[in-house]
Amino acid sequence: MTWDDLKAAADAVEDRHMLTLFEDETRADAFSVDALGMRFDYSKTNIDVAARTMLVEIAREARVEAKRDEMFSGAAINNTEGRAVLHTALRNLDGGPVTVDGVDVMPGVLAGLDQMQSFAEAVRSGSFTGQGGKITDVVNIGIGGSDLGPAMGTLALAPYHDGPRCHFVSNVDGAHIADTLHGLDPATTLVIVASKTFTTIETMTNARTAKAWMSETVSDPATQFAAVSTSLEKTGEFGIASDRVFGFEDWVGGRYSMWGPIGLALMIAVGGEAFRAFLRGAQAMDVHFKSASLEENMPVLLALVGIWHNQGCGYATRAVLPYDQRLSRLPAYLQQLEMESNGKRVAMDGSTLDVDSGPVVWGEPGTNGQHAFYQLIHQGTRVIPCEFMVAAEGHEPDLAHHHTLLIANCLAQSEALLRGRSLDEARKMMTDKGFTGDELERQARHRVFPGNRPSTTLVYRQLTPEVLGQIVALYEHRVFVEGVILGINSFDQWGVELGKELATSLGPVVTGEASAEGKDSSTRALVDYVLKHRG
Repeated sequence: MTWDDLKAAADAVEDRHMLTLFEDETRADAFSVDALGMRFDYSKTNIDVAARTMLVEIAREARVEAKRDEMFSGAAINNTEGRAVLHTALRNLDGGPVTVDGVDVMPGVLAGLDQMQSFAEAVRSGSFTGQGGKITDVVNIGIGGSDLGPAMGTLALAPYHDGPRCHFVSNVDGAHIADTLHGLDPATTLVIVASKTFTTIETMTNARTAKAWMSETVSDPATQFAAVSTSLEKTGEFGIASDRVFGFEDWVGGRYSMWGPIGLALMIAVGGEAFRAFLRGAQAMDVHFKSASLEENMPVLLALVGIWHNQGCGYATRAVLPYDQRLSRLPAYLQQLEMESNGKRVAMDGSTLDVDSGPVVWGEPGTNGQHAFYQLIHQGTRVIPCEFMVAAEGHEPDLAHHHTLLIANCLAQSEALLRGRSLDEARKMMTDKGFTGDELERQARHRVFPGNRPSTTLVYRQLTPEVLGQIVALYEHRVFVEGVILGINSFDQWGVELGKELATSLGPVVTGEASAEGKDSSTRALVDYVLKHRG
């Protein structure tokens, strides 16, 4: 099966209205998969039985099942860095041994989890007092995977918060840390610095600023710092005692790391029991991913829908639209997960890809997006596949009428994208409003919705820690499957390196300590402008 075959199949049904597929009363069930108390409905796409058969065959030809087994077994599938990919081991609470280079890593993983929980419970209970008697606030300083995961998860699990308030700082823009620290008491604040090497320039700049802030009030500021890092040397130089340093192995990539020590802030917020439920939800999705047939495998089908829309139909973006306010950071989290993983241009062997790689991923929670960008989704000239998600039940029983309206909006949007509104229907609307002649026609055309625009919907009972774990693991495995089919390495991120290197060299130039000679004329002119306008 070739990419040309897939494109030809997509082109052949491009003009078919998806509504005609629903003449088959069984379509909704036939093109949905139920697992772990969730339903993934992909019936509102132009994928039919023939297309699904082709997509599954593409997955088989790419050896998705064999590659999946290699990942879970600890093989070094990150072949540009010579590393295993075992974030799944961090949530393998009772799944047996996992070996890397002949060594079972699970004893270390479980011991690390216990160490995390011991510290988290000490902070939550007040036995870790800091220098103010009790920790009331936690500031997590990180960037990328060291920030987006715990920040997203902490917001998502707000109903389960019974620990200190948690704040997150990522941007090197001084406004971020200044605004976050403003109003906090240094004596009752714990700062977690999350950097694997303890050299990430944005993170360490913010960490030093936080330490200086704490030094103004606290006699020994380093005692109120913890670190998530593999460098005991660097954390020791910073003054952080080794019993407050939580490390993780190089087979855990940053954007896949919230299951372990990077999730320390989340564990402090919700407690060890809820955090372990989060891990168990992800583990359950791992088991489903490993055991279900390709045709009934939720991550595989989510990936195949993505392949159909991006590489088959040529739709360059996908919108992630959670109808769950507490998942407001999920689109940003998935943006990094998918675009950093599959935003590649060469295959595993270094050859140039002969097909587009990952799509642009973006989104916002409903219903806010409906009053912002849904206009373009419904009536714009580009087709944007939408991925809706919604809970059957909220956490506020006294506000159940809000949740009913939320669900109605979610389902209405996917139905509107499917059905659209024809010109004849629009003409009737305008006739009923009293328009006639040319003005009726003009007004009617503005109210036409093309419809026939694809969407998927993920429904879950309630956003619990376990369900959040299932959702995040679902999307992780989706990224993996798409990467395998594309033939790329989803687990390196060389694309972030060049800009970081150039920023380091430009630092002295922006301060005026070094010349901009050798830079392009645009960069030189911008530096000159900045230097002239700095206070």
